[in-house]
Amino acid sequence: LIAEKVQHALAEGLSVIACIGETLSERESNKTEEVCVRQLKAIANKIKSADEWKRVVVAYEPVWAIGTGKVATPQQAQEVHNFLRKWFKTNAPSGVDEKIRIIYGGSVTAANCKELAQQHDVDGFLVGGASLKPEFTDICKAKQC
Repeated sequence: LIAEKVQHALAEGLSVIACIGETLSERESNKTEEVCVRQLKAIANKIKSADEWKRVVVAYEPVWAIGTGKVATPQQAQEVHNFLRKWFKTNAPSGVDEKIRIIYGGSVTAANCKELAQQHDVDGFLVGGASLKPEFTDICKAKQC
C-alpha cells in the first residue's frame, strides 16, 4: 500500500519522504536489514527511473524510536544508512546511491542531533515532536557544524 502511494504521488508530480524501519522485536532478532530491504524493494518496484528517485527521500525511522524518546545510537544509525546506500548502489539506477537523501527520523532532539549529523551517511533528519519546540533551530543547524 505504501509503495502504491509513493507511485501515485510521484505520478502527480509530488516529492515523497518514504519512511522505512523495524520494530523493536525485529531489531532484537537482527532483522533490521531484512525488514528495510523488504520495504525498499516494494517502493523500488514502483519507481520507474532515476529521475523519479530524485524526488524521493528515504527516512530510516525505526518504529521502536517513534515518540518514545529512544533513539538509535549514532553508530547504529550510520550502519543502517550505510547499508541502505549500498543497497541503492546495487539495486537502483546508476548514481542513485550517491544522490539519494537518506535521513534519520527516530526521536531526534537537540541533545542527539549533532552526533547523528556527524555520521557520513546521515543526510539530515525527519523531526517530529521536537519541531514544535524552540530546540528545533538547534536541530536545523546540526548538519552545518
